[in-house]
Amino acid sequence: MPQVVPSDPPPKRAPTLYLIAAIKIGKGLLLLLAALGIFALAGKDLSDAFDDFLRWLHLDPERRFFMNIGEWLDTITPANVKEIASGTLLFGLFLLTCGVGLAFRAKWAIWVSIGESACFIPVEAFELLRRRLPETDAHRMFTHPRLALAALLAVNVFIVWYLFKNRARLFRHHL
Repeated sequence: MPQVVPSDPPPKRAPTLYLIAAIKIGKGLLLLLAALGIFALAGKDLSDAFDDFLRWLHLDPERRFFMNIGEWLDTITPANVKEIASGTLLFGLFLLTCGVGLAFRAKWAIWVSIGESACFIPVEAFELLRRRLPETDAHRMFTHPRLALAALLAVNVFIVWYLFKNRARLFRHHL
């Protein structure tokens, strides 16, 4: 009589886990594309590129708001642009790795994803509270992002809560 060897049960379906993985993979891919675009701008005059972009959008680059941005862009050096592009590239690769790890249910990926999402919660909460106080000098370019910031904070809190609460069920075969 053949002996039946019990095997680990197959992992249960987890559409929310795969949605979180897809979000992280999507953000990682967008950051990689942004990094490539920023690297392409490293050797160019940023204020001229900004003016060309505004003209392409049929906006007047002589408006004071756009002139302030152009003056600020004149202070940025090619080395600064390369540093920003490198940081964007590294964070994009990090998010891509986390997303793929979650999709394959790697044990390390849940803790890395919980840590990555949780580290932004205090920053987002601080920004949300800071923008609610009338006496603070919030950046003038972004005076009303409360709804988007609150939604981002809620998504990160949900991701941390969901992954932490369901870690044993979702990653049982790896624990």
